[in-house]
Amino acid sequence: MSVSSPRLRPAPRGAGRRRSALLSLSRSTPLIPALVLLVVFLVGPMAFALWGSLTNSALSGYRAAKPQFIGLDNYTALFADKDFWNALLLTLIFVFFSAIVGQNVLGLSLAVLARTGSKVLSRIVSALVVAAWVMPEIVAAFALYAFFSSDGTLNAALKAVGLSGVSWLIEYPMLAVILANVWRGTAFSMLVYSAALSEVPPETDEAAQLDGTNSVQRFFLITLPIIRRSIATNLMLTTLQTLGTFGLIWVMTSGGPGTRSSTLPVLAYQEAFKFAQVGYGTAIAAVTIVLGAVFAILYIKILKPEVES
Repeated sequence: MSVSSPRLRPAPRGAGRRRSALLSLSRSTPLIPALVLLVVFLVGPMAFALWGSLTNSALSGYRAAKPQFIGLDNYTALFADKDFWNALLLTLIFVFFSAIVGQNVLGLSLAVLARTGSKVLSRIVSALVVAAWVMPEIVAAFALYAFFSSDGTLNAALKAVGLSGVSWLIEYPMLAVILANVWRGTAFSMLVYSAALSEVPPETDEAAQLDGTNSVQRFFLITLPIIRRSIATNLMLTTLQTLGTFGLIWVMTSGGPGTRSSTLPVLAYQEAFKFAQVGYGTAIAAVTIVLGAVFAILYIKILKPEVES
């Protein structure tokens, strides 16, 4: 006598989809606190700043207590202001030469030097560079102001070797703040690239060396492609940090002489707190945020093929 096996009932329609949805929800639950913090401390202030840029809010007086909605009037006036376009150009120059070129090229060069040079030299260079990075920004700004001032350290060194001094902060203010920011931020790039170089497989370099390539060829043909993702990430981080630099420039030049070193953050501060036009200054800050988003999107596009692979 045969015993028939029990017939398995088919799962209810839609049960698989509900189970998958519940599984996805359970995996996303730990992200909820981070999402709440992101909304409160990032999205919220950005939305409030965007709203402020659409008002005629002022630092004092009636418009400080009861600002009025004026739509895009601040942006219309902003795009017609030659000081804004001057500040935008100076910001792009500052970011390009200070972050994209200066910090990344020098940081990568120092990382290679620390990896290939003697241990004593590597430790000395690393200590000097990192000391500039860990120094508080206001302290570094005053130190650099003293270095570039007319009777400062740089001119004293030039006169010691028979060269005439220059009023760097008056005649070449952008050059001074660019060099200052490179000195201030190179350590971060050096640390990032040192970590990236340590991940390069030594056997790959050895195999290329056996094929007859020299050190320069191996660096450009093997090392750089391997650490390309680290380069793109560091470019994004240093660009966004440099884009918002304010304290260093304000202490050294206050955006002057005139507007010759007035970047977008400096111009926004001047309009909001010096001329009491908070709504107008907030509009400049909003444009700065959009500019940072454009840079971030470009770098994400560079990173995307690496992520998908």
